[in-house]
Amino acid sequence: MANSFLTPDQITKESLMVLHEKIPFISTINRQFDDQYAREGAKTGSALRIRLPNQYTVRTGKVAQVQDTAESSVTMTLATQKGVDLGFSSADLTLSINDFRKQFIEPAMSALASNIEADVVQTLSKDVYNLVGTAGTVPATMLVFGQARQKLNEYLAPKDKRRRVQVDSATMSSMTDAYKGLFQSSKAIDKQYMEGYIDHQGGFDWYENESIYTHTNGTDHTTVTVNDGSIASGDTTITTAGGNVTVGTVFTFSGDAVKAVHPETKAAYSHDQQFVITAVSGNDWTFSPAIITSGATQNVSKLPTTGAAITLVGAASTAYGQCLAYHEDAFSFVSADLELPKGVDMASRQRFEGISMRFVRDWDAVNDDWINRIDCLYGMKTLRPQLAVRITK
Repeated sequence: MANSFLTPDQITKESLMVLHEKIPFISTINRQFDDQYAREGAKTGSALRIRLPNQYTVRTGKVAQVQDTAESSVTMTLATQKGVDLGFSSADLTLSINDFRKQFIEPAMSALASNIEADVVQTLSKDVYNLVGTAGTVPATMLVFGQARQKLNEYLAPKDKRRRVQVDSATMSSMTDAYKGLFQSSKAIDKQYMEGYIDHQGGFDWYENESIYTHTNGTDHTTVTVNDGSIASGDTTITTAGGNVTVGTVFTFSGDAVKAVHPETKAAYSHDQQFVITAVSGNDWTFSPAIITSGATQNVSKLPTTGAAITLVGAASTAYGQCLAYHEDAFSFVSADLELPKGVDMASRQRFEGISMRFVRDWDAVNDDWINRIDCLYGMKTLRPQLAVRITK
């Protein structure tokens, strides 16, 4: 029987199938910008500016109050290239598709998929400032996910079928048990009892993901206060007294009751606005969102004052898992068409549901080896962090 060699296109397509099966977060966020990068020869550093919706204030009365339009945007950059490199002989290429997948492609793509998924989930989760749950306690009731839904509603996330939650197996097990005694559709019961997981519940599609972000707090969360007498609307930095914190920590200006406001009416909510630390330099913190007290982008009821207490989520020097509830448009992920090199033995590029993968094979004349590499160039961005909620546990 004649040898049956795999073509480069067959190898690439098989790689894509394995990768796609292992990205529960990436496959559920905004992918509409993929086409912007679907071109020959995309390079690391290629950038795309994404325009955000404009916001306006509403007047009362007949006298016009003309306001300027201040357009805003975020920039998504193709900044990361990851890959898996393999070496095997010509004899390996005579294997059937199934054998080749089992021995070479599946373990390589499992590692690549897990690495990319973890990178995207953990990087983007740190941008999210809204948080619910009790640090150190695995959710065990509907309340926590109801609170996550409430947060999304308060920040005007669309009430459509594009709301999702990413939870680890411990949380999925806990919540599957919590929902067991409640009224369910026959389809939901089948998933919970036969498969051991929740499919759709509480307004969310549920996904089990072992790559959820784990946040580790700094070494001092005891007594932290505002030590800045020049805070102004629009600021994203503040000087504090006390505490030792890490990027990704969520906090509130609890001592001054700096309340969150409705994004359109500007009426104050009953809860404090939450912020997330994005950079730390000694006692100087950079945080998100900017603290804004007036105008179309107002997000708080008032400014904090010097000496006011700051409350940090969780205990010092402790790690907490962070499940994630979100609307699809909170985040975006793109992958690019990498350039196909010339003068090599094999080179192929395929796209499968928006994921661009490149396979290249060439001969190493020095070592008499066939070197194979599979590459993915990608970018990610938090587009609208107010459309996501961290669920600490």
